[in-house]
Amino acid sequence: MSHYLIQGIFLLAGLTALLAALGNWNWFFNSRNAAFIVNNVGRPRARLFYGVLGVILIVMAVFFYLQPTASN
Repeated sequence: MSHYLIQGIFLLAGLTALLAALGNWNWFFNSRNAAFIVNNVGRPRARLFYGVLGVILIVMAVFFYLQPTASN
């Protein structure tokens, strides 16, 4: 049951990162954690980074959802 929670977190984080990259959200890219990447590589590359990261997280959530679970 807890694996659904982890999958939901991956999906939510992936959607947030992807939508922030596509929508160029100022509040997201001005946050402390994202500003570190923006300051080092620039905003266009940071948007690309977060877009790719979002897709990876979404794919991981779907992949683990489709995997059969081992029964105890």
